Amino acid sequence: MAAEGAGLTELLEGRSWAGKSGWQTAQELVDGFLDFWRRNDAILRVIDLGAAEGDKRFYKIRMKILNSVNGSLAESIGELQAKGRVDKDVNPAAIAGSLVTMLASVAAHQKGFSSWGVKQAELKPNLALLVHLGVTGKKPSR
Repeated sequence: MAAEGAGLTELLEGRSWAGKSGWQTAQELVDGFLDFWRRNDAILRVIDLGAAEGDKRFYKIRMKILNSVNGSLAESIGELQAKGRVDKDVNPAAIAGSLVTMLASVAAHQKGFSSWGVKQAELKPNLALLVHLGVTGKKPSR
């Protein structure tokens, strides 16, 4: 499961964040992340609990999963920044870490959104919007 989670970075490899491609990249990242969490929900809850209680073995597994996506997102933001498409004052690692933490939290609470009146079909595009805004600083071209 940890190896599969580390493979989430493939959702970002060689992908563009420009124009309609950027919107598709954000959507596919969200889909892949939520799907991974759904398939591994029980194991991930144990890992989160162990990590929260200070067990370094579980913390390392959690970080292996999240770091792969975090690194790829930070790299993408840095590349956009180098091209002048993202403000120079943005810290790519801080934005990437915030987005990955948000994705993990939302993924872990997918079932709870229905109690707030949010349908799964509504969750994905709105989460993808936040990811796109976070990476590019712009609303997506649809």
